[in-house]
Amino acid sequence: MGLALKAWSGVMPEHHKPPSDGRRMAIFDERKIDSHCHVLDPQRFPYAPDVGYRPAGQEMGDARYFLEVMACHGVAHALLVGPNSGYGTDNRCLLDAIAMGQGRYKGIAVVPNDCPLETLADLKSRGVIGIAFNPALHGFGHYADIEPLLMRLKALDLWAQFQVEKDLLLDFMPMLERVGGKMMFDHCGRPTLDQDMQQAGFQTLLALGREGRAVVKISGYAKFSQAGFPFPDVRPYADALVHNFGVHQCVWASDWPYLKAPYRLDYGPMLKVFESQFSPAERAAILWDSPKRHFGF
Repeated sequence: MGLALKAWSGVMPEHHKPPSDGRRMAIFDERKIDSHCHVLDPQRFPYAPDVGYRPAGQEMGDARYFLEVMACHGVAHALLVGPNSGYGTDNRCLLDAIAMGQGRYKGIAVVPNDCPLETLADLKSRGVIGIAFNPALHGFGHYADIEPLLMRLKALDLWAQFQVEKDLLLDFMPMLERVGGKMMFDHCGRPTLDQDMQQAGFQTLLALGREGRAVVKISGYAKFSQAGFPFPDVRPYADALVHNFGVHQCVWASDWPYLKAPYRLDYGPMLKVFESQFSPAERAAILWDSPKRHFGF
């Protein structure tokens, strides 16, 4: 909580103030796809017994409730990501949400490293468009043997989605170079903000962007900012990503319902931060055109 209070001056910045005539701010009326969020419904789908973290309280939210959140903020579609927290490789809650959403949702699943082609094909038939890998949580060693799995994802035209941090991307580059396929990176690559932008992991991510080989999510600021809301220290890194990837290889995401957030976060204020960083044309591409094309909504 201290981090958030330190960053907040008590005076609302001009670009965050509501219009005096009562109009809604532009960001809420713009077309949007949320490219990274989670649904958790332990009452219907109990958590796996061996997970390391069990979300509770305000960290939980089921698929029906999230449809209401989307409606309030003008979000048409969402890419649901299976959380390692709570569910691990149990995708029942995710698949139920995709079916219930009737086209509003698609999914990124979590699977064992030896997941067979037939299981991946079945997941694809049920609205899953990729598989998530979380080295920021598990480390590289947990995924050292995934090259055959990456080959199966490539064969099925599924995304390989990575949440790395610091310089972890460097460990994966040899196998990514060998396999190719569709690559996506969560939360700006989670750079280390007490280093400069020349840090090796971030520069490697920027190079993938320049080469048109990956998509990056402009999201997850609270996971790596050292300044807290409204995350002024993240701005140069987000700008560099958009410049090197181009707007049509960038997507926006809320990261709702903010698992393990170090302080209170809400959907509307996070949208306002994004609005303050990018022009209307950039927002149209990152919020709508890019995710619609990449994810097939």
